[in-house]
Amino acid sequence: MADSTLPLLLEGYAWLPDRRRRGGGAPVRTRLLGRRVIALHGPAAVRFFYDEKHIRRHGALPEPVIDTLFGQGAVHTLDGEPHRVRKGMFVRLLSDPAAVRALTDHVGLEWRRAAAGWAGRGRVVLFDEVAGVLTRAVHAWAGVPLPEAGADGVARDLVAMVDGFASAGPRRLRARRARCRQERRVARLVEAERADAAAPAVGAGHAVRASHSGDGRPAGDGERGTPFHTVVHHRDAGGALLDARTAAVEVLNILRPTVAVTWFAVFAAHALHRRPGHRVALRGGDPAFALAFAQEVRRFYPFAPFVGGLAADRLTWAGRTIRPGTLVLLDLYGQNHDPDLWPRPYVFDPDRFRGAPVRPDELVPQGGGDPATGHRCPGEDITLAVLSALAVPLADLSYRVPEQDLSIPLGRIPTAPRSGFVIEDVRWPGPQHPFRDQ
Repeated sequence: MADSTLPLLLEGYAWLPDRRRRGGGAPVRTRLLGRRVIALHGPAAVRFFYDEKHIRRHGALPEPVIDTLFGQGAVHTLDGEPHRVRKGMFVRLLSDPAAVRALTDHVGLEWRRAAAGWAGRGRVVLFDEVAGVLTRAVHAWAGVPLPEAGADGVARDLVAMVDGFASAGPRRLRARRARCRQERRVARLVEAERADAAAPAVGAGHAVRASHSGDGRPAGDGERGTPFHTVVHHRDAGGALLDARTAAVEVLNILRPTVAVTWFAVFAAHALHRRPGHRVALRGGDPAFALAFAQEVRRFYPFAPFVGGLAADRLTWAGRTIRPGTLVLLDLYGQNHDPDLWPRPYVFDPDRFRGAPVRPDELVPQGGGDPATGHRCPGEDITLAVLSALAVPLADLSYRVPEQDLSIPLGRIPTAPRSGFVIEDVRWPGPQHPFRDQ
């Protein structure tokens, strides 16, 4: 059986759907990096894949992906009870409606600050600007100190971790260096937080600490309840605190995915440029349409091509035997463009998400399954809320799109418009703006 690593690197998102079409829709069997692979497709495959009796994650992710995107010891690499306990922490943090609203409040504030400065600046690269907005917003929301002078560098590092996970070249090297820098930065903050918490009480039974820690952040009980505080003091299945580096990894697994919404936000701008009629509906302030628009952005545009795990036992799928240890891929990009699930799949149409509930085993831009019990991303609520919230001010913003390369190369993972989506002649609409209730 020929190895498909090189074709995957060259063809990107198109590799698996093309192989499946050439095989008449049958599960794709091949090898990647010498490992046996079978690739599955469809809602029934989603349910099969996310059954922990079938698929395990430990040992499934290639080291280059762990070393760039997720981090060593991350929740994504766990199974069984250790996974359920760690994942439960993320579900509680990221699925609470009040917490999600608080994050979108921060996003709105940072968007207004940034967009007000774009007028008169000439050319603005939207990708870079949105990454900065989301970096500042998620740090403020999560309670993670972010020196203003270093915010742009942190944003670049968080973007690099996502941008380099599927590359074997310079992008991967940048991603690895970025992860090392940010893990060291956050690990120092974790250690400082724990040192503050362990400081002895002084006088009248009250803990008195220095007004600021060494990195300029306020110290004391006011930070309790933030995602940062929760991760720092989380105890795993065995009852022990995470070591500082693993805690930093999991803090970054809150910060990095939120900044990764940058890709979807720029895709939203691309969709509005191609189909400007949607601006009117978004400006009308209908939350249902904003949500439908966000869902269609996630379905239509490429993000994750597939997810993978290892066969936990001898399995049977569609009459085919899967040997233990086989790498099982679940086709995401192909399923989100399957005409049997999505009529006219290559037409951008938010109305397909109006009125009918979204089935979690059909729409899978960030994977499938149950976020509470399985490996589905617990941050989907945040992705949808932030993307819905950003789509409205983006539709309100007045700007010109100059001549540029807006192609989206499917051979590059993750992909985005080649130009980063450049805008000019930005006119700030003022305070009567999308995050209106703030």
